[in-house]
Amino acid sequence: MSLAKNSEKFLEYLEKFVDDRPTLTLLEAIQEPERTAIVSVDVINGFLYEGPLASPRVAPIGKAIAQLMDAAWERGVRDILLLQDAHEADSLEFEAYGEHVIKGTRQAEAVDEIKSLPFYDQLTTYYKDSIHPALNTDFDAWLDERDQIDTFIVVGDVTDLCVYQLATYLKLRANAYHKERRVIVPENCVQTWHLSVNAAEKVPAMPHHGDMLHATFLYHMALNAIEIVKAIQS
Repeated sequence: MSLAKNSEKFLEYLEKFVDDRPTLTLLEAIQEPERTAIVSVDVINGFLYEGPLASPRVAPIGKAIAQLMDAAWERGVRDILLLQDAHEADSLEFEAYGEHVIKGTRQAEAVDEIKSLPFYDQLTTYYKDSIHPALNTDFDAWLDERDQIDTFIVVGDVTDLCVYQLATYLKLRANAYHKERRVIVPENCVQTWHLSVNAAEKVPAMPHHGDMLHATFLYHMALNAIEIVKAIQS
């Protein structure tokens, strides 16, 4: 039996899994503002609006993320971290994804929806040169300085790369140090790109089925005890 035929029931399950995610209220997600952080990954121009890896599928999350940050700030959350690609001109990551988001360019800047927040200048930004949040960055030090935080809301792009790496790292790091940590991923604040098989053959590039990979990696995060919700509404 072929992989495609053999996967029909699971794909039906996967679609229902995403559709059935609950919606949390802001109070349910942020029970103690001083013990809650929002960690945003790669919500920058180079993935939402311009450059070779920008995607119209990803662009709408900018508004949803800014709205969530604004509501969380009003609720009293002050730990909001922006993790952002800013690659060296000779970054080894270009072997996999091509040249993108060079340090110092507009592509490497946070999107205007976030930069327009009245408290943007009070947010912390860390830059990274790979899809992992903690390799050759100050992320671990940031976490260690905030050991009281036990709820992390993860937002950004893309679902199957940097979001997945960030959310699972937070959960697995907590497990390794035997710390109870709640990691929440609101589905309306994450997304990934799509490249069909036919389009990929013309580039050429590896195809990337956005809907399936978005759903699969949400499921895989849930498999690792990460809380996947439809949205967080105020």
